Amino acid sequence: MLWNLPNTLTWLRIAAIPLIVLFFFMPYHWSDPAAGLLFAAAGITDSLDGYFARRLGQTSRLGAFLDPVADKLIVAVALVLLISKDTRALIVLTAAVIIGREITISALREWMAEIGQRRKVAVSQLGKMKTILQIVGLSMMLYRAPILSVPIYGVGVVLTEIAAAATLISMVAYLRAAWPELRR
Repeated sequence: MLWNLPNTLTWLRIAAIPLIVLFFFMPYHWSDPAAGLLFAAAGITDSLDGYFARRLGQTSRLGAFLDPVADKLIVAVALVLLISKDTRALIVLTAAVIIGREITISALREWMAEIGQRRKVAVSQLGKMKTILQIVGLSMMLYRAPILSVPIYGVGVVLTEIAAAATLISMVAYLRAAWPELRR
C-alpha cells in the first residue's frame, strides 16, 4: 500500500516542502505568491488523503504514520521560513508555541499508544480547527502580496496567532485527558 492514492497525496505534500523553500527565497515578484499557493495546495491534500483513505478503504500503517509527520514537517518549515524574514517577537513566539506544541503532543501520543491509551488523545474538533487556521494563516503569510488592497500577510498573521492560541488550548485538553496516565 505504499503508492495508493492517500499515501501518494501525503508523499506529494512532503515533496512540496523543498519547492516551497525554493519559491520563498527566489527574488521574483511571483515567488512569494507561488510559495503561498503551493503551501495551500499541500494543506488541501491533508484533508483529501484522510478522506480518500477512509472512502476507498485504503488506510494503512504507513499512511497513519506518514500523514502527521508530513503535516508537522510542512508547518515547521513554513514557520522557520517566515521567521527568517520577520523576526518580530510575536511572530517568533507564535512559531515557538506551534512547533513546541506539535513536538509535545506527538511525544504524548506516542507514549499513550505505547501504553494502549492512544484513543484518549485522538485528534479533537479543536485540533482540526487549529490545523485549518494554521494552513490558511501560514498560506497567507507565505503569499505575502496584498490582494485587492487586502493586507494578506497581516490577515495571515492574525489567523496564525489565533491558531497558536487554539494550539495551546488543545494541548491543555490533550494533557488533561492523559493526566491520569501521566500521574501513574
